Amino acid sequence: MTTQMIIRLDTELKERVAMLAKQEGKNLSELVRDLLEKYTRERDIHSHINNLWKKIGQNLQQNNVSESDIDKVIRQVRSDNA
Repeated sequence: MTTQMIIRLDTELKERVAMLAKQEGKNLSELVRDLLEKYTRERDIHSHINNLWKKIGQNLQQNNVSESDIDKVIRQVRSDNA
């Protein structure tokens, strides 16, 4: 479900943003939605942490790192810091 949001913009800013949106093949609403989604994603710490875990998991898979390898490293770090 979608809803509407009314915002007030300076006429010049609206025209400039509309022009940029058109250059990207989007309408003004699509551009604003994209910007708001990006803004929210960048500032949502939960989302940021989840993205970090995904990247870490992908990196581990690409480098064929197993759970036992991770356990060994954790034990080593803990013993070094003890």
